Amino acid sequence: MAADYASVGIFLIVGLLFVVVNVDVVSRLLRPTNPQREKLTTYECGEDPIGASWIRIHVRYYLYALVYVIFAVETIYLLPWAVVFRQLGMFAFVEMMLFIAILLVGFAYAWRKGALEWVQ
Repeated sequence: MAADYASVGIFLIVGLLFVVVNVDVVSRLLRPTNPQREKLTTYECGEDPIGASWIRIHVRYYLYALVYVIFAVETIYLLPWAVVFRQLGMFAFVEMMLFIAILLVGFAYAWRKGALEWVQ
């Protein structure tokens, strides 16, 4: 019984060592190290950084991103359904229409609350 746990423990330790060695040690040996002033600056969309890097961002941008992620993740379920649509029958069609209706209600709610307004 203890031998089973020992083999799992050894497997985990070897796996962790493999990850640490590959990510840390090998990457330090292979990557070029030539730090320059331009390489150490913050890069964002090709624009030169102006001001402090710790600035406040309005919450509406986070809400916009959150709504996008929610709808993007939920619409992932449409592809597998569409692939096997003919085999599923009418019950699956009704279920997917209900799913899309729930998505549309959420979309209408977000739209009405102003979560989709980019600039006000």
